[in-house]
This record gives sequence, structure tokens and C-alpha cells, in this order.
Amino acid sequence: MKIRIKGNSVRFRLTQTEVKQLCEQGHVIAQTHFGNATFEYAVRMDVETTQMQAEFKNGNITLFLPKALGQDWFENDRVGFEHYQNELYLLLEKDFTCLDNTMEDQSDNYPNPKLMDKT
Repeated sequence: MKIRIKGNSVRFRLTQTEVKQLCEQGHVIAQTHFGNATFEYAVRMDVETTQMQAEFKNGNITLFLPKALGQDWFENDRVGFEHYQNELYLLLEKDFTCLDNTMEDQSDNYPNPKLMDKT
């Protein structure tokens, strides 16, 4: 899982395995270790949530996705979900392979539709 934060926007990108885990287990969690501190970021399905929302608590970010919206996300072609939480823009999307050369492991990313043969 990758996150990108810029100004008042937070974007979460999930690989195929992570989308499947989210749909089957209801959550996906990642951590970044900074010496003796750990930053955790997570996406969780929630039956109580009616619209996507984020929480920043104890130095960690959790994005809550309504279960009704995301429960079959792995099985369909929907790219992602977006929502404004007051002035904070939230985006959750499937991670596609990059169009440019990168050293990053992209073996579990979704095929980029722009790279697919359209014949």
C-alpha cells in the first residue's frame, strides 16, 4: 500500500493482493519504521460508515470505507473511491503499473489500461 499526501489531499493506492485482503478480511495495514517510532497507515471496511472518511490518531492514519461500497471491489472494474471530508480530499484507488521506467516492484499492481493493446 502506498500513500501520497499533498496539502489537503490523501491518496491511498492498493495492489491486487491488498484489495483482495481488504475485501476478504476487512482491513489492510502497512507500517513505516523510523528508528524507534512506527508510522501506521490502514484502510478498514466499516459497516457503520456511510461515506469514506479518514482519522488521524496517535500519529497514524486510518481510512474507513463503507462496507456496502467496497465489499466486492476486488471482483469489479471500479478503479477507486473519492470523497471530501470537509476540506480534506480522500482518494482510494487500485495501483496500476507505471507508464515510465521505475525500480519499484510492480508485479502485484493492476495492469495499466494505457499500456494494454487496443487492437
